[in-house]
Amino acid sequence: ISPQGKGNGWTPGIFNDAQLAGWRSVTDTVHAAGGHIFCQLWHTGRTSHPALQPGGMLPVAPSAIRAEGNCLTEQGPRPYVTPRPLQTDEIAGIVDDYRQRATAGLIIGEATNISPQGKGNGWTPGIFNDAQVAGWRTVTDTLHAAGGHIFCQLWHTGRTSHPALQPGGVLPVAPSAIRAEGSSFTEQGPRPYVTPRPLHTDEIAGIVDDYRGATRRARAAGFDGVEIHGANGYLIDQFIRSGSNFRTDRYGGSLENRLRLVLEIAAAVVDEWGGDHVGIRISPLNQANSMHDADPATSFGTLAERLGRLGLVYLHVLEGSTRAPRWQGPQLDWQALRRGFGGTYISNNGHTRATALAARAADSADLICFGRPFIANPDLVARLRDDRPLAEIDQNTIYGMDPAGGEAGYTDYAELPA
Repeated sequence: ISPQGKGNGWTPGIFNDAQLAGWRSVTDTVHAAGGHIFCQLWHTGRTSHPALQPGGMLPVAPSAIRAEGNCLTEQGPRPYVTPRPLQTDEIAGIVDDYRQRATAGLIIGEATNISPQGKGNGWTPGIFNDAQVAGWRTVTDTLHAAGGHIFCQLWHTGRTSHPALQPGGVLPVAPSAIRAEGSSFTEQGPRPYVTPRPLHTDEIAGIVDDYRGATRRARAAGFDGVEIHGANGYLIDQFIRSGSNFRTDRYGGSLENRLRLVLEIAAAVVDEWGGDHVGIRISPLNQANSMHDADPATSFGTLAERLGRLGLVYLHVLEGSTRAPRWQGPQLDWQALRRGFGGTYISNNGHTRATALAARAADSADLICFGRPFIANPDLVARLRDDRPLAEIDQNTIYGMDPAGGEAGYTDYAELPA
């Protein structure tokens, strides 16, 4: 019934659209032959193994009691392990994290995997099955009740992943077999990036369909819209930039070809929900994850114009390189991107109260995005409005790195007294 429910290798599922289509072929054939068939719904619980679990996590059970016996994994038999007891409400802390920040004009949710293949870090959420839709619905309902608005950020990490995070331990995928420098944060700790497997041309339509399906589920989950994550060296960015795309088919080589995937995805997502509910994030100069482009002004200027024609509601731009001062390193003519797009422009990267006010006063951006300050300051809107000091983020608890786990780094930052 879910990736977590798997207890043996090569067993079928019924938790995504591809499986639904596959089973449809079976049931149509059975019915044509006069037969009838029920689907047996299965979650193996403790009778599984980390090799079969998403991200290599422990299987779950009512209690931490190990069964005797073995799983048949794709790598051979593995003995059962002591499972992790399910918590009564494993999503409560996530809900509260968003509720605390409902005063934002718009929350762009944490990067959310569009498929199991898209996962590049441990403990990251998804939007590719019904259980995830139900979980996110709890978040969006709570946020809306508090007066907030939220877009789901659709994410496929591409080469910035590791086999420990991939279904069946396979290689992550990318436009080309070029390894990035850096590491994935897996449930077993940091693992260096590997050389990815280039996507076959006939696989790419499936990636586009995954974005479409994720959009449909985000809508069902109560989000107000979606943001296509096309930045920071993840899959879409890897296709756009010349330094990571050495393909020779219709998705590589010329600029027109390198933009083909992102434009196909954007068109599919707009078709699914309408441009008023779809934004996109790009990072033309961000060097994170070994990214570079021979002519970013032309590449991203052309992209901005093409996206504008599709009617997206906003263009969200990381101006510069992430985690570096806004003024450091080369710059682009950000206003040229804004004019080319022709719609709402969101400026991102290291903004302070002063730079945000200056940008709005100069009309160089329609909206200003804050990231790390909003993690450390759930009452950021009030602090900015009243010009009160900001708390610093705790680097030891970001991205779930606190060994104690739980809500540390999420809901434990204090609000200032009114």
